[in-house]
Amino acid sequence: MVSRPAPASTALPPMPGDGGPPGIDAFARAALEDVRDAVFLQDAAGVVRWSNPAARALAGDAEPYLHVPAVTSGGAVTRTPAESRAGHVELAGHLRPARIRALPGGWHAWTVLADDVLQRRVGDFLAEAGPRLAAARGRHGTARVIAELAASALAETVFVLLPTTRGRWEWWSCERPAAQGHGRIRRVPAQVAPVLAATFGATGPPQQAPVPAPEVATLPSVVGDRFAGHADVSVVSLGPSVGAEVTGALLLGRHGDAEFGAEQSRAVAEFAAAAGTALANAQRFARQEEATRGLETTLRPVDPPGLDGARFETWYEPAGGVLAVGGDFFDVLPHGDGSAFLVLGDVCGKGPEAAALTGRVRHALTALAMVERDGRTLLRLLNELLIAGGSSRFATLVLGTVKPSDGGVGLTLASGGHPAPLIVRRAGVVEEVTVPGTLVGISPQARFAEAEVRLERGDVCLLYTDGITEARNRHDQTELFGDDRLRSVLAAAAGEPAREVVRQLRQSVRDWLGSSAHDDIAVLAVECAD
Repeated sequence: MVSRPAPASTALPPMPGDGGPPGIDAFARAALEDVRDAVFLQDAAGVVRWSNPAARALAGDAEPYLHVPAVTSGGAVTRTPAESRAGHVELAGHLRPARIRALPGGWHAWTVLADDVLQRRVGDFLAEAGPRLAAARGRHGTARVIAELAASALAETVFVLLPTTRGRWEWWSCERPAAQGHGRIRRVPAQVAPVLAATFGATGPPQQAPVPAPEVATLPSVVGDRFAGHADVSVVSLGPSVGAEVTGALLLGRHGDAEFGAEQSRAVAEFAAAAGTALANAQRFARQEEATRGLETTLRPVDPPGLDGARFETWYEPAGGVLAVGGDFFDVLPHGDGSAFLVLGDVCGKGPEAAALTGRVRHALTALAMVERDGRTLLRLLNELLIAGGSSRFATLVLGTVKPSDGGVGLTLASGGHPAPLIVRRAGVVEEVTVPGTLVGISPQARFAEAEVRLERGDVCLLYTDGITEARNRHDQTELFGDDRLRSVLAAAAGEPAREVVRQLRQSVRDWLGSSAHDDIAVLAVECAD
C-alpha cells in the first residue's frame, strides 16, 4: 500500500489541537516536535497529516509517500500498516526504511530510521546469526540454518543451492513465517541461467546480483514457482572458501522493500560470507569425522571368534576423546589346529597418538603370529620393530596360545612388562600367573619369559590393563581401585561364567569411578567351556 500525501493546502503544518489522533494531548505533541528522528503521522484513511520538524527538514519540498511491504496470509497478499511493523517512506524517489507504530483511531506513526540505526540493526542481525551458524552441524544442518536465518531478515523466500553428484543441485528452502523444504533438482545450464552460473563460479567476496525474471522461469518449478509474484529476486555466492572446495548460492526473493534499506547489500554480503565459512567448516568437520570413523573401524578391537572348548568375554572402554579407540587393545586369532593366538596390550599414553601405535603393534603381531608361535620370540621381534621405528613410546602386553584339550584349556603365556594374568578358579581361589618380562620397545637387551597354565571346567583366566587397577575413586582421586580390590571382586564372582565375571568387574569399576575420567580399559577373559 502507498499512502496519499496531505492536501497541498495543508502542507503538513504543526499538528492542530483538534486534528491529531485521539488521545494525543499538548504534552505528546510537544514531545513529538522535539524528537530527533523524523516522524510522519498517517490518519485512518491513509493520508499523511503531519510531520515533526525533523521530518519536514528531511522531506524539504518533496511529498512523502508511505510504502507498506506485502504480507502473505493464507494465499492472499495484503498491504496494510496494521499488519506490518516496518515499511518505507519515499521522498523524491528515495526509499528510507521506517518503523510503523499503531496509534488510537486507526492512525499510524512512521519513524524514519537513520543510517546509523540501520547499521546497528545489520550488526545485531549478524551478531545473532554468528552463534547459530557456528553451532550448526553437518552440511544438511548448516544449510537449513542458513535458509532460516536469511528468511528471518533478508527475504521472504530463500533457497540455499549446493552442488551435489550426478549434475544436480541440492536445495534447502525457508519461507516466512516458517515453511521449510529440502530436495534435489537438475542443474540449469549456464546458457539459460548465466547469473546463477556466474555466482557459482565467483571467486571473490560475495556480491548480490539481481536475477532476471526470464532466468527465474528457467529454474525447475519446485524452485521457480516459489518466486512468482516477488518484486525482487537476487542471488549471492556462498563460497568458495579457500582450500575447502565449497561452492553454493543463496537465492533471495522479496515481495516488498528491503529490510535494511541502504544497508541491505552489506547485510546480504556479510551474511553470505559468514554462511560460506560455516559450510566450509561443516564440510571440513564431515571429512574429519569420516576419517575418524575409518580409523576407529580399523583400530577398534573386534569380538573374538568362537573356539571349541573355550569361550571369550571382553570389555573395551577407551578414555574419552575424539577417537573411540585408545592405547589398549586385544586380539584373538584362531589357528587351523583348533588353537588360537591371543594378545592383550597397553601402548603408553592415550588418544590418537597411542591409537596409531596400537594399530602398528596389532598389525605387526597379526603378521608375525602367522609364522611364529613362540611367545618369547614374538615379543623379541616386536621389541626390535618398535625400536627400529624410532617411536619414543613403549608397550606392555601379554600374549600366547590357548588350546582346548582333554576337557580343559591349556594356556601358554609370555609377558612384556604387563600386569600378571589372574586365574579365577571355580573353587573361589584367585591365582596370579607369574610371567616376568621387560617393557616392549625400550631396550634392545629386553628379556621375556613364558609360563604354562591349565584351566578346568568353570575356571576363568583374566587378562587386563592397568586402567582397572589405576581407576581413581570418584570421592577421593588419590585412592586407586588397586590389586586387592580387583582380587576381591574376582573371588566373589568365582564359579560364574566369564560373561558374569566381566560384568561384575565392570560394574564395580564404574561404581568406583562414578563420572570421573579414566584411562583406557581392556579386559580379555578366557573360560574353559563344556
